[in-house]
Amino acid sequence: MPRLELNPNFTAPDAFYAALTELHRERSEAESERINTRLILLLANHIGDQQVLEEALAIAGQMGSQPDAQGAGE
Repeated sequence: MPRLELNPNFTAPDAFYAALTELHRERSEAESERINTRLILLLANHIGDQQVLEEALAIAGQMGSQPDAQGAGE
């Protein structure tokens, strides 16, 4: 059974973060929400495995209620 990869797996995390923040720059909150929704659906389609997606949803739901050490949950 495939499992969600939780270890760092980015080839260029800083470049991805820069591209993501640039994509949202000067967008309204509603536009940013639509972009995030499309991005989530594109990546979910790429993953494809329902069990992996459900694991990701469960983890994301837990993290959304608990701020992490760097304040990302605020």
